[in-house]
Amino acid sequence: MSELATLNKSLSFLAAFAVVGALLAMAFLLVENQGKLQEGALKVRKRATAFAGAWLVANVLHIFLTLANILGTSFADALERNTLRSFLTQVDLGQYLGVQTAMIAVIALAIRFVRTVLAATILLLFSLITLTIPVFQSHSASSGSHQLAIGSLVVHVVALSLWVGGIFAIVALPDSDRKFALPRFSQMALWTAIAVVISGITNAWARLNFMDAWSSGYARIVLLKAALTFILLFLGYRNRRGLAQGSSTGIKLLGRFVVVEAFIMTALLFLGSWLAQSEPPARGDLSISPALSIVGVATPAEPTLARLLLLYQPDALIMGILIVLVALYIKGVVVLTKRGDNWPVGRTVSFALAISAIDFATSGGLGVYGHFAFSWHMVAHMVLGMIAPIGIVLGAPITLALRTLPQSRDGQELGVRGLLIKALHSRYARVLTNPVVALAIFDGSLFALYFTSLFGGMMQSHQGHLFMSIHFILTGILFFHVIVGVDPNPRKVPHIIRIVILFAAMSIHAFFSVALMSASTLIDGGYFESLQRPWSLDLLADQRTGGAIGWAMGEIPILIALVATFIQWMRDDSHEAKRIDRNTARMAALGQPDELAQYNLYLNNLNKKDREANQ
Repeated sequence: MSELATLNKSLSFLAAFAVVGALLAMAFLLVENQGKLQEGALKVRKRATAFAGAWLVANVLHIFLTLANILGTSFADALERNTLRSFLTQVDLGQYLGVQTAMIAVIALAIRFVRTVLAATILLLFSLITLTIPVFQSHSASSGSHQLAIGSLVVHVVALSLWVGGIFAIVALPDSDRKFALPRFSQMALWTAIAVVISGITNAWARLNFMDAWSSGYARIVLLKAALTFILLFLGYRNRRGLAQGSSTGIKLLGRFVVVEAFIMTALLFLGSWLAQSEPPARGDLSISPALSIVGVATPAEPTLARLLLLYQPDALIMGILIVLVALYIKGVVVLTKRGDNWPVGRTVSFALAISAIDFATSGGLGVYGHFAFSWHMVAHMVLGMIAPIGIVLGAPITLALRTLPQSRDGQELGVRGLLIKALHSRYARVLTNPVVALAIFDGSLFALYFTSLFGGMMQSHQGHLFMSIHFILTGILFFHVIVGVDPNPRKVPHIIRIVILFAAMSIHAFFSVALMSASTLIDGGYFESLQRPWSLDLLADQRTGGAIGWAMGEIPILIALVATFIQWMRDDSHEAKRIDRNTARMAALGQPDELAQYNLYLNNLNKKDREANQ
């Protein structure tokens, strides 16, 4: 039964990666016309529909085979209705597989209606999320380095699916489309391959103690998988050289290497499926504790300034996202510099400080202690939702992207830059950037999270904590983009409205903090008590301290934003005054009346017409 489960898992991966590759080709690789898919992409869509159906069937079979292996029964026994219902509703693994299967069904239904690049991009992101769902219940979830193991595996799966899926898509394309898609895929493949290698090594290091486990079959398969991956890297290097030649010989050589890559990648998928179905050797250096079983991190010593600054438990997923953002920002600045354009140093510094703050609040000592005490969690919340977003919006990443993203490959397609411009001018962007809407999302989510059962539930799981961190960052970016952002905004918000919104945010935030400080019961659903930490045992006092911290740290960024808004207002007035002066001087030089004289003349004419009408 285990061999059948491994084979089925491999087929599921093949189908899933084929879907990802097809959506990648539709969204980024193939030619489009003003954001609409063309004939080549529509043909790929037909194949993607079949692959999605195969993925759905394989995943359903995976549920039954997994249940049969857990129970040690036959496949027919796993089909029993009550047993299956209990597995899907009461067992964590079954719940994750059930959710994943439902999401695959959505993909299989939605993919046939994809007609635009934007829709293909959204469905691609949804597919990548679907692929990573079971990761949070994999063997990595029980690793001693929980955040590192889970995060690195998520990065590994996403990067591998883009790399492998892209190769499958390139192989299936006709020669005319392949020549058009290869240059763009070659650039992406390099970075996804690097991400696969680094994340794979990181995950193996986090899960295995190779001093004890190197002789096990599991570790040997890991090493074999690593060797095949390095062979693929070499082939990818040869492919880039063949592509750089630009000749027909180079293209033919490239085609042969791509086919070889596809076969090796298929072997890698089977090895990965075997590892996913196998239990890794237990680490002998782990001591199970309530904190380790719940949070995935051992309880740190009582917080001190030194421990807060020096302690580091990397969250690989957040780190991966931050590394990508930093790399893209640096690349943009380099492109501008080579072009001879200037980019303000202050914007770069602001962006760098914001990224550092996010890393400190997620992987640094602040992020670690945020798992164990509400007060430190609130400090991390304020950093992620109030301080870091200001630095990001002042770094003007959208402006940098618009100035450096490549133009379309022909005169008809929008390209990535065109899609970004289209998104900025969409009605959805106009709704989100409405200051009232941004304020409602920014402050309303505080009450929805902390004064419902959501907070305790999300703190119990890695994905819940991850969702909170990303939510804090995104809502903060949206709010401060509307108020003090220097990037293009779909609507122009008057400065007086911004000031009113800031005062409203300050008042709402103060009310939220006072409500926390006045609470007579714990809001965490018993989470912090379950950790059994040996320090700071008065949980209610710690919660009230968190409310006070939220009040103090929340008001300061808003005051900073208020000052920045006043400065921007004065600068805009100064620029407008200078514009009027320049226009007046220009009109005088031409011997024409200035704007004020023209306006007075207009009023005099109106008065003259009124007198004539009354006579």
